[in-house]
Amino acid sequence: MKKFLEIGLGIVTGVGGFLDIGSITTAAQAGALYGFRLAWAIVLGALCIIFLAEQSGRLAAISHRTITDAIRERFGSNYFIVLFGVLGVVMLLVLGAELGGVCIAVEFMTGIDYRWWAVPVALVGWLTIWFGNFAVIEEGVAALGLVTISFAVVAVMLHPDWIDVAKGLLPTTPDHDSARYWFLASNILGASITPYLMFFYSSGAIEDRWDRSHLVMNRIIASLGMGLGAFISVAVLVVAAQVLAPRGIAVDHYAQLGLLMTDALGAAGFWILAVSIAIPCFSTALEVALSVAYMAAQGFGWNGSQNGRPKDNARFCTTYTGAIVIGVLLLLAGVSPVRLTNIAMALTSATLPVAVLPFLFIMNDRSYMKDQRNGWLSNAVVLFTMALACVLAVVTIPLEISSGG
Repeated sequence: MKKFLEIGLGIVTGVGGFLDIGSITTAAQAGALYGFRLAWAIVLGALCIIFLAEQSGRLAAISHRTITDAIRERFGSNYFIVLFGVLGVVMLLVLGAELGGVCIAVEFMTGIDYRWWAVPVALVGWLTIWFGNFAVIEEGVAALGLVTISFAVVAVMLHPDWIDVAKGLLPTTPDHDSARYWFLASNILGASITPYLMFFYSSGAIEDRWDRSHLVMNRIIASLGMGLGAFISVAVLVVAAQVLAPRGIAVDHYAQLGLLMTDALGAAGFWILAVSIAIPCFSTALEVALSVAYMAAQGFGWNGSQNGRPKDNARFCTTYTGAIVIGVLLLLAGVSPVRLTNIAMALTSATLPVAVLPFLFIMNDRSYMKDQRNGWLSNAVVLFTMALACVLAVVTIPLEISSGG
């Protein structure tokens, strides 16, 4: 019974990890501009992150090391410092975008400009991490994110042409503005294959003391959790295609998202939408802040456990505190949350190679994985993800420029 409970909570956490402001925004933009045509990018990204998350958990269960631990040992401190420098910047931008998403949702509910909420929202997030243990953040906050299933309910209520939706699962060339189409495809993949999620997942497995007995549970959590998150992202795309596309709304500002649920649910839909944005963004902001702290602590050899007392993990706590402060400063500087989200997702796509490359070596290293090394399918997915990451690294920034970014 305990294992079934852990699986259920893990799936909920997977939804919270996959569905964030990047996934919601890019899916809404894709649906508003191109209908169902970019659904394939969400599914492709989900398949990649399912395999990478499963490998992250398997590494922790077998070797009792996180990804950061293994990278530092296998590739040396210099590679870790480069990786931390690159991914750290991206994670801080993502953190700012997630905090911005919460603030925008509160603006929806109060009518007060989102920047006034930056400090209060960040303070609530910091207090949650400071006083809460890992289970509170992983299971308690993430569980509230199940409200996002309302996107799927609304998608069904709008009665889309499901045959056209199914056609969107196959890549096609756009009939207009091809640069923006491929830029959005790149951003969707960046929002799906987020490196912070892999680092947080393996750190969480260590916090929860996973071992060989958790291998099956790990596969179920990675598959169903990320899969359900992708399903809801596709639902966001379908709703945007039905509601925003006919109105010619391209989602250049978060306020435009307020229309997504009102056609189907009326005034109540506005409030449900605000909550459906606020909770997953808040959950993801906590995970990203902790990911920065976990990566720093594991890479530099500090004490770093969310289940420990703050006074015993001073540098770990200082790191996530500093990360949250930087996220707030980005918002107070007047950076548009939508713009910040697009930049963060584009840079995530561009920096994927340095995060994915180590998997090829670590997951096939007997000293770490023993008899649980990757099979041909897992290796093929990592190779494909690596190739995809290299393409994204080359084309993302030029696509942003040529698409008017």
